[in-house]
Amino acid sequence: MSNGATQSHADSQAWGETLVEVSDLQMHFPIYKGILRRKVGAVKAVDGLDFDIKRGETLGLVGESGCGKSTCGRALLRLYDITGGKITFEGQNIADLQGEDLRNMRPRMQMIFQDPQACLNPRMTVGSIIAEPLDEHEIASGAEKNKRVRELLTAVGMNPEFTNRYPHEFSGGQRQRIGIARALALEPEFIVCDEPIAALDVSIQAQVVNLLQDLQAEMGLTYLFISHDLGMIRHIADRVAVMYLGKIVELAPVGELFKNPQHPYTKALFSAVPVPDPEIEAKRERVILKGDVPSPANPPSGCRFCTRCPVAVKKCFDSEPQWRELGSNEGDREKHQIACHLAG
Repeated sequence: MSNGATQSHADSQAWGETLVEVSDLQMHFPIYKGILRRKVGAVKAVDGLDFDIKRGETLGLVGESGCGKSTCGRALLRLYDITGGKITFEGQNIADLQGEDLRNMRPRMQMIFQDPQACLNPRMTVGSIIAEPLDEHEIASGAEKNKRVRELLTAVGMNPEFTNRYPHEFSGGQRQRIGIARALALEPEFIVCDEPIAALDVSIQAQVVNLLQDLQAEMGLTYLFISHDLGMIRHIADRVAVMYLGKIVELAPVGELFKNPQHPYTKALFSAVPVPDPEIEAKRERVILKGDVPSPANPPSGCRFCTRCPVAVKKCFDSEPQWRELGSNEGDREKHQIACHLAG
């Protein structure tokens, strides 16, 4: 667990309770060419994901740029009409929801975006930005709405007197706090954090992550935390999913994954993270991957990673590995899942 407060909350909610369950999730974007705009293919940004997220936990999602992490997060919130699969939220399949049914589900699922500068309307005051979800869903108005906005600013560590200021008057870290306040306005249960610290100075990143952890402990939030920063993922996540070219290749509790990575791609990712101890760093073996990431419009047959894998055998090129559990550990907290012919 990330901290003691989060641990106690998760225990009180029971680890076995699943909030979000994803089955064979697919998100393909069509490719059109020619004057007649005929479909000639599809970018398979997300291509068959199976995982779940427990209530009160933080699931970290890591992988290279372009592997489909952000698309996965947006698909879970139904910001896209998905190509296929199921997204079960508290027992209800929301994959096919439309219109008013989808609108009624929105307050329970929110998103914190990567770039706080780009996601805040420069023409609106901070108060109006935070109040926008309340207006859209007709939750509060007048004095009650103003009180709620001030409470949200206080909750994210900002002066409630800032309601009439504009986004350009704040630093990057403060703008991200405003974005977090807006995401909390409708009291959601599940939040997708799409690289929320990537655009911030290193000195500010820890403050924002600590704020997210405090809010999780206080409000019982559940996070999907998408990030390139493996050090931060190790700090904040309970479990970690490793994604490559539209597929999850490994998923395990954070301690287990960092101690005992099994997939060759996971090992390569972790080997790129410097170790602060010079003696250990000098003895470590670096895994250098050859070649470029294949196009998601034309992924390799067999294992997606086979064209760059340093230990691939013929079977890896011929057949796709099944998503399976390693070992016989009992309990969801101990499951180590992988898609690799050679692991275990």
